[in-house]
Amino acid sequence: MELRHLRYFVTLAEELHFGRAAERLHIAQPPLSQQIRQLEIELGFDLFHRTKRKVQLTVAGLVFLEEAQQILKQLEQAIQIGRQTSRGEIGQLAIGFVSSAGYNVLPKILRTFRISLPGVVLELRELTTFQQVQWLRERRIDVGFIRPPIEETGFSTETIFREPLVVALPETHPLANKLNLSLASLCSEPFILFSRINAPGLYDTLISLCQQAGFSPMVVQEAIQMQTIVSLVAAEIGVAIVPASLQHLQRTGVVYKILQEATPEVPLNMIWRQNDISPTVQQFIEVVRNLSQQWQADME
Repeated sequence: MELRHLRYFVTLAEELHFGRAAERLHIAQPPLSQQIRQLEIELGFDLFHRTKRKVQLTVAGLVFLEEAQQILKQLEQAIQIGRQTSRGEIGQLAIGFVSSAGYNVLPKILRTFRISLPGVVLELRELTTFQQVQWLRERRIDVGFIRPPIEETGFSTETIFREPLVVALPETHPLANKLNLSLASLCSEPFILFSRINAPGLYDTLISLCQQAGFSPMVVQEAIQMQTIVSLVAAEIGVAIVPASLQHLQRTGVVYKILQEATPEVPLNMIWRQNDISPTVQQFIEVVRNLSQQWQADME
């Protein structure tokens, strides 16, 4: 039995007229009659009562019609799901991100992607750059947002956003009332920094920035997450140099100040496995690239 036999049968059952059914199916009437008869022989029971004036379904034909319609419906659903999956329109996508991404680009990316592809279920994981590389290698996430550089092979990475650095101070700090600060004015301050193993690129940038200002920062505490660093600043443990987007994290007891010196813009990169051909991943990459171009144009 072939699927076309089921389609022929269902069409004839709906029309109850060989001529009209043949017209709908774009075939001649005699071949349709032959195909229906062959189907009945294969099934071992009659599907229709035929007279010169009319065609009627048998009792067995009525029951078979319900099942055949269900089979064809399930087939259409399977085809539709397959097409959507092949286009990356449904499925699941696991996304890793450094905490600072949650205060700049990630919300816009997620909103845009969900509008474009509402059938994709997103799973979000807040991870350090080091953890994301591990999870990508283990296929626990599909794409990530990291602070470069990375030295691992087998990954593709693109810079999607750049931002300057600012200083986070306790609101009770003597410098808190100044509009902007020089790095040199922080030379004797206790610093809170990221752990280098988790964000080597950002860590090295901050250390180099301080050294260019004539001092090495006195690090009294290391932390993994941005929220933790800002909370430690609020607790007056020390000061911190952080990406400017952290200003969106309004925390009682913390003020942010612009640096007088020109600071390097720290990049945020998207990363994924080089050999990943998942349509969903490719759709996500395309959404992020389009948004990145918009952000770049806004900055120019």
